[in-house]
Amino acid sequence: MRAVAIDNVGPPSVLKMHDLPMPKVGARDVLIAVDTAGVGSWEPDIRSGEFTLEGTHFPHVMGSDGSGTVVARGARVRRLQVGDRVYAYNFGNDGFDAEFVAAPEPSVARIPDGFDLLHAGASPAVALTALQGIDDALHIKRGERVVIVGASGNVGMLALQFAKRRGARVFAVASGRDGVAFAKRLGADVAVDGKRADIGTALDDFAPNGVDAVLGLVGGSALNESINAVRSGGRVAYPNGIEPVPRKRRGIKMVSYDAKQGQRQFTKLNRAMEREVEVPIAKEFPLERAAEAHRLVEKGHVLGRVVLRVSR
Repeated sequence: MRAVAIDNVGPPSVLKMHDLPMPKVGARDVLIAVDTAGVGSWEPDIRSGEFTLEGTHFPHVMGSDGSGTVVARGARVRRLQVGDRVYAYNFGNDGFDAEFVAAPEPSVARIPDGFDLLHAGASPAVALTALQGIDDALHIKRGERVVIVGASGNVGMLALQFAKRRGARVFAVASGRDGVAFAKRLGADVAVDGKRADIGTALDDFAPNGVDAVLGLVGGSALNESINAVRSGGRVAYPNGIEPVPRKRRGIKMVSYDAKQGQRQFTKLNRAMEREVEVPIAKEFPLERAAEAHRLVEKGHVLGRVVLRVSR
């Protein structure tokens, strides 16, 4: 099969087309003919060696999440059938930057109603992180006032929508004028530029008695100012890996978390995604231009997900 893989860590140029053997399909795995592969902000860190995956072997196929069609299944797979259109999050294993990928059944789900393979493939990693932040870490309720720091990023653009669908009022801290406009288009009640706005004053206007919750997707002064605006008894959540780690504050609950994947998590995600959630796509690249996709992601300030279209 055709695949983009690395033979050693390094700059984007180490991403090379390979002709690799088909993946082995275990008893609890499904084999997916890949349509779309997401290019996450963490992928360049893995490729460069800044973030080390335990047990990585070379050549290593990149791509933590994506979509496609089930073409074979292991003997113990019951939920998924050959021919199902699916999306999956398979972090830490050989990935979706290939014509075929084998993934354990719990990490795979049928794509949500109303989604095509492109938009479904762009969503699993970031959507699971966003939904678990809003629901499992913060338990957002109708009428609450919520701050999302990094709202114009890949996780933030979905967290914002999930919070709105829970009935919350959302204060979005975005990046740049275009990021502010992006957050407002996705439903933010208030959106400000995290590098230029007087966040403290804007939060006082938004929630004079303090905000109920903060989801921090970007570390730094904007997140610390947002935490300072949390009322006593409020909540703060952030994915592990946020730098710098936010300072703790007495009187509020602070939770760090990692996105989990499994049948229960995907079932919940499908229900959330079917409620008219938009998955913006910033740019599509063919598989052989994976290095360009990595360069774009590394530059930062990308509004929407960068993806590889694998299927010819």
